[in-house]
Amino acid sequence: MTDTSFGPKGWTPERLRALSGKTYVITGGNAGAGFQAARILLTRGAKVVMLNRSTERSATAIKALKQEFGAQSDVSFVRMDLSDLSSVRTAAQEILNTVPRIDALICNAAIAQVPKRQLTVDGFESQLGTNHYGHFLLCGLLFDQIEAAQGRIVVVASLGYKMGLRHIKFEDMNWEKDYGGNAAYSQSKLAQMMFAYELQDRVNAAGRKVAVYVCHPGSSATSLISTSGGLLARLTWWLMTKTPMVQTAAQGAYPEVMCATQAGLPQRALYGPTGRMEFVGPVGLGTLEPHAHDKAAMARLWDVSEKATGLTWSV
Repeated sequence: MTDTSFGPKGWTPERLRALSGKTYVITGGNAGAGFQAARILLTRGAKVVMLNRSTERSATAIKALKQEFGAQSDVSFVRMDLSDLSSVRTAAQEILNTVPRIDALICNAAIAQVPKRQLTVDGFESQLGTNHYGHFLLCGLLFDQIEAAQGRIVVVASLGYKMGLRHIKFEDMNWEKDYGGNAAYSQSKLAQMMFAYELQDRVNAAGRKVAVYVCHPGSSATSLISTSGGLLARLTWWLMTKTPMVQTAAQGAYPEVMCATQAGLPQRALYGPTGRMEFVGPVGLGTLEPHAHDKAAMARLWDVSEKATGLTWSV
């Protein structure tokens, strides 16, 4: 599928207008695509607040950004561990207390291909708990602040959503049986997408003023797999990065920046690279498989997510 909306080169940051006065909150902003998204937004004068797990890496990232864009650059971070729901609640409260407006919340952080089954401190399979439940809670807690700016929620998904089970494993969401790092990762990204599309439906039904977008970075040279993946996954990924099937982390950031800023984008869609296998290439409207917005599954997942996170979220 080739999207020609933005011409042969697809969407690029050259399309961005001045963003002074706008604030973007990014999870996982100290490395990879999240860091590159912060860089791109700062070039247009935006305020960027990162939600990161590592204080040390965040300080290093902010130092690098201020060296590049000047000491006056408005970039900061709040410590948050997505795998720990109490940490998410604490960070969200700090954001609400210190960040007067949110023009977009970019749900970028993730862990991937965890080789052996692990549980979060709240008792969830680690990839589902971090990638989906953590973001579900964060979005719910910040929703009113985002709506006050008529802002956006951007969920960064993955093509992995169609590479594992094409349904939510409701009978065993913690993978007590048949755990596989790839399968569990794919499940967590499918859950994120279903959450986003269900949120779209609920926002529309309630007449609320938040736009929700879903994108993916394609195959980008970030630290995602090398950080949490097993030895085989890391080796396979290292070999792939030597081929034309992998693009830069900066290019991987284009879809999330586009979804956070570009006017006129349809919401029931998946945005990302439109080239070979949609791994690389010009950024635009990609292919969305119907199983990702199966209505019955989306509604059931919402109920499960409310119970898991302790957040009763009536949009």
